[in-house]
Amino acid sequence: MGGMSALSQSRRARFRLTRRLASFYRRRIDIPVDASAIVLDVGSGDKPHWRADVLLDRYLHKVHAGQRSGRAEARISRPMFDADASQMPFADGAFDYVVCSHVLEHVVDPAAVIAEMTRVGKAGYIEVPEASSAKILDFPSHLWWCRLDGTTLMFTAKRARAFDPEIAAYIARSGVERRLAKLLDDDFDFRVVSLPWRGRVDVKVEGELDPHFVDAALAADSHHQVGQSIVSRALTMAMTAPRRSQRRRRPIEFDQVVRPELRRGTGEVLQRSIYRLDGYPASPSSKSS
Repeated sequence: MGGMSALSQSRRARFRLTRRLASFYRRRIDIPVDASAIVLDVGSGDKPHWRADVLLDRYLHKVHAGQRSGRAEARISRPMFDADASQMPFADGAFDYVVCSHVLEHVVDPAAVIAEMTRVGKAGYIEVPEASSAKILDFPSHLWWCRLDGTTLMFTAKRARAFDPEIAAYIARSGVERRLAKLLDDDFDFRVVSLPWRGRVDVKVEGELDPHFVDAALAADSHHQVGQSIVSRALTMAMTAPRRSQRRRRPIEFDQVVRPELRRGTGEVLQRSIYRLDGYPASPSSKSS
């Protein structure tokens, strides 16, 4: 009986692992573009999308580490535009595909960010934490409860760090948070809203954010899971190896992606560097250049 039970547990563990790997591949790896496409990652943070050619993030430094779940600083592995996602310095339709994963729940005006994404991109993918799961266990830096109502992406303003402060306090003092997170992550597809889009995104925002709550969320500490971040990068490297032909090889010129009034006419090619442009809000404490 013990042997049968151990075998059953082993099979269940393999099934859960297979399911999690399939979810990771679908959400993080599988992207419907070819090598000619130009891809933007909005709010790339410490884990930029493997296929992204251009990155955009406003919170690059350790002071805003609470906005990320992995490394304290943003990862500058490709051309990085330090700018507000609700006011992007990019031209209309500059990108074939735009990725925005676990960002909108952090921003004050998600509808404005989505409007900018659909302006600069032809298609893309949005992922946010699903409200019912987040109400069990959520990050202190999240501002919105997110859900999908038919084809409309809904954002409801949070009033406090936790949906139920009493339950949140119990989870914290009882030491079950990690076990609870692991249990929820075993069915990760239920923890998130995954929304591929083309052309437009229907969005509805309910309620208004309290400025004091926003300030607290922006200053929040985060439980950085550096180990998970390393595993994520290793999985990405392994899973994208067969898709090398999907990477863009041709250089991208600065003037190809920026608004007409920002073009320099020099033929400058984008480099692995941070770009800060006059007239576009950059990271707090950053100097314009």
